[in-house]
Order: sequence, then structure tokens, then C-alpha cells
Amino acid sequence: MSADVYDRLRGEITSGAFQPGAPLVELVLAQRYGTSRTPIREALRRLEQDGLVERGDRGMRVRPRSPEEILEIYEARIPLESTAAGGAAERRSEFDLVRLRRMASAMAATDPSDPVAMAANNRAVHEAIWTASHNGTIVDLLTRLNNHLARYPATTLAVEGRWAEALREHDEIIEAIANRDRDGASELARKHMTKARDLRLQIYGEQATL
Repeated sequence: MSADVYDRLRGEITSGAFQPGAPLVELVLAQRYGTSRTPIREALRRLEQDGLVERGDRGMRVRPRSPEEILEIYEARIPLESTAAGGAAERRSEFDLVRLRRMASAMAATDPSDPVAMAANNRAVHEAIWTASHNGTIVDLLTRLNNHLARYPATTLAVEGRWAEALREHDEIIEAIANRDRDGASELARKHMTKARDLRLQIYGEQATL
């Protein structure tokens, strides 16, 4: 029951059904999901660990969004993604390479009018790179950082021209990994994520003016 409540509440937070700063009252949520307060409390605890909710003066609430937080997330994510790509170039197996190319092909076949599928297949490529690094600590840290970004649901891939650009950049990173070019893969990943950061800030600014 608590796992189901966690999934449902997490989905409503990331979809925007619960807006940033919205209070998350145990009794109200228990009535919403038709459960007792115990699974609600457990779900909120897990979501706090994920970075999606926080404790305010009057209890739990959805964490607010801010450009400063975007900068903080990418300040950590850019070097980690770069390190993961470099590690993948150094330690990848042939199976890793097959998986990387399969994920890239699946992303290329995605309908660019479907932002949810675009984001999901983009993440699959990145997760394949993380896995190919054979560094569990980096995988864990990047997964946690990605959870923070889940509160910013608009995908940077929907920005005009970014989809084709991202596909090309992924191909370049994977080619560097295939060639065991550690420095090249690291630098390409760094540039790729720096562009993602700048677009994420652009989207935030545009939404803030609506």
C-alpha cells in the first residue's frame, strides 16, 4: 500500500497536480487516496529523501522551484555526467556498447511530438552511459540528481532545434565511448549537459513570465 501511495503521490507532484509550495497534509492525502495515514507518512518520508518534498513551518510541502536550484543541480550533474562518459569509454564492454546503440536508436525513433516519450528515451540513453561507466557511486548520485529535476517537468528537448541537436550529441558521445576516447567522451558530455542547463534556465524564465 505504501509503495502504491508513493508512486501515485510522486506522479502527481512531478506532473504538476501538486504545485511547488503546496501543503501535503497527511489527513487530506489519506482521504484523497483512500488509505490510512501510515502509508502517507511513509510515502512523504521517501519523497523527502528524493528531494521532492520538504518540511516547512506548517508541515510537509512540495519543494519550491528556483533558478538557483537549477544551477546547483547542474553544478553537480555536469561533472558527474562527464566522469561517467569518460569512465564508460575506459571500461565499457561490448555488451555496454550494444545497449548504448540500441537506446540511441530507440530515442531516434521517438515521435518528437511526444515530450513524455522524448524525455524517457533520453534518460534511457543517459542511464546506459552511467551503467557503462561501471561506477556504482556515480550511478547512484546521478539517479538522485535526476529525481530533483523531476520537479521541473518541461523537457529541454522540446525547445526548437534541440531534439536533433541532442540526437547528434548522443551519437558523438557514444562514438567516443566506442573508440575508448576518455577525454573526448568526457568533454562531449560536459558540453551536452551545459547546453541542457542553459535551456533549463531558459524554460524556467519563460514559464515565470507567464
